[in-house]
Amino acid sequence: MATKPVVLIVDDEAGVRESVRMVLKDAYEPVAVASGEAALEFLGGRSCDLIFLDVLMPGIDGLETLERIRARDTRVAVVMLTATKTVKTAVTAMKLGAFDYLTKPFDIEELRLVAERATENARLKQEVEVLREAVGQRYSFSNIVGQSEPMQKVFKTVAAVAPMKSTVLITGESGTGKELIARALHYHSPRASRPLVTLNCAAIPDNLLESELFGHERGSFTDAVDKKVGQFELAHTGTIFLDEIGEMSAGLQAKLLRVLEEGEIQRVGAPRPMKVDVRVVAATNRNLIENIAAGRFRKDLYFRLNVVTVELPPLRARRDDIPHLIAYFLTRKSRELGIPRKELAAATADRMLQHSWPGNVRELENVIERMLVLSGDSPVLTTEHLPSDMGMELTGDGNRDTALQVLSGLKTLSDAVDEFEREIIAQALSQTFYNQTRAAELLGTTRRILKYRMDKLGLDCPDSAPPAARIGA
Repeated sequence: MATKPVVLIVDDEAGVRESVRMVLKDAYEPVAVASGEAALEFLGGRSCDLIFLDVLMPGIDGLETLERIRARDTRVAVVMLTATKTVKTAVTAMKLGAFDYLTKPFDIEELRLVAERATENARLKQEVEVLREAVGQRYSFSNIVGQSEPMQKVFKTVAAVAPMKSTVLITGESGTGKELIARALHYHSPRASRPLVTLNCAAIPDNLLESELFGHERGSFTDAVDKKVGQFELAHTGTIFLDEIGEMSAGLQAKLLRVLEEGEIQRVGAPRPMKVDVRVVAATNRNLIENIAAGRFRKDLYFRLNVVTVELPPLRARRDDIPHLIAYFLTRKSRELGIPRKELAAATADRMLQHSWPGNVRELENVIERMLVLSGDSPVLTTEHLPSDMGMELTGDGNRDTALQVLSGLKTLSDAVDEFEREIIAQALSQTFYNQTRAAELLGTTRRILKYRMDKLGLDCPDSAPPAARIGA
């Protein structure tokens, strides 16, 4: 048999206590006391689900009793009982944290309804807190796989900046876990109980992104048939995570800069701005310094965003974490798929450890899920279950690695060509002791073109090169 909710009735009038007890005894376990002192004594040794609290009592009155209850427990629902002439006092009590109030003499059905609503509200609050605690634990550092030194540095930075309101810029290749770190920042901050809003700037067309970020008024443009609340408003008092910030247009960059500088937004079509209290966490897989040089990103916005930088290492730079990540995803994905956990054959593990993982942690997660799905009843995952292209990539095969990064969208063709050209020119310079004329001949070009390419790629002769070599004569 289910346990009845406990309701504490606090009133100095015996008749009121008995009336409330009789009305609620069938659905609740009522406990009646005659003073605020007695109520606090009861609550010192036992919890309850609902409190009916009289406003005017000798000794500690209802308002002071409410304040002391709230200092101990913010979850229990409190309903004030008051005479008609003290309704203003009851409203004050609600501002102090009371759920509702009833005036004496009260209606029996109204009493039952308020009791039902109050206990349901308290139950929902408790469920939300339990869920919030579970989410916070999910994004705790102990649940983010990363025992390598580079990741420990990341955790140290996140732990230091999370309690602050400072803007954070998370950088790193696609698939390194930037959103995971953004969530950890939020759930380790004082804003953990407030909204966390996530927006991928690259996933929304530029002509719609402003409305998505800041909202719009009805009729502000052709399709604006209703008023829309923007993501910044939804994130008020919480955190907004702007992923792929490098994809934002110049016009929106200027408006975002205003939000960071002034703490206010303006809906499209609104006559005046409004204040918002939002912590901004941004992320990008692009080199924003290069984008600034190319005129694609505002320098002033970069410095506003880059108060604290969290740079996530690619998986190939934290190879010590690969075995732990494999074990973690094998367990998690097996549970999600509802199948027994499987083991890796030694050759499979070796192949995975040698893979360069251009798609980083996301690629590793997807590979393991694919292997589990395609392995059927086999309790062991063999090399046959690996994607075919993993066998084509050998550690140290830079050309193959670069090709995979370009084809998977992790690197542009232009960047890949620049990297290849930079490496070839650097090797030619080193081989000719940094004599530019000889290096140009080795590369089958002229010294003037070589110098042009060196300047474009940011290559220069080192200070240790012989003087004659640096002159290029």
